[in-house]
Amino acid sequence: MKEVDYTEENRRKDFHFFTDNHNRLYEQYGKCYIAIRNGKVLGGFSTVAEALERLADKYKPGTYSIQECNGKEGANRVRIQRMTIGA
Repeated sequence: MKEVDYTEENRRKDFHFFTDNHNRLYEQYGKCYIAIRNGKVLGGFSTVAEALERLADKYKPGTYSIQECNGKEGANRVRIQRMTIGA
């Protein structure tokens, strides 16, 4: 599992990468949840839970961004700062 820092600046840049490329991502991946880290798409997943599960071996939760790609430009203008997962 990679232990590289993922800063608020990284999160902001990935959010802008997603919004700037939403149409292209929707054409490529369809309706799904897109995981992005440092401007690189890690994959498209049917649920957030699937994204977290499939990426768990490579990345800690919170070290990448997950955005809903739904084909509606402008629908994703709100970003979640941080998600905490645990018991």
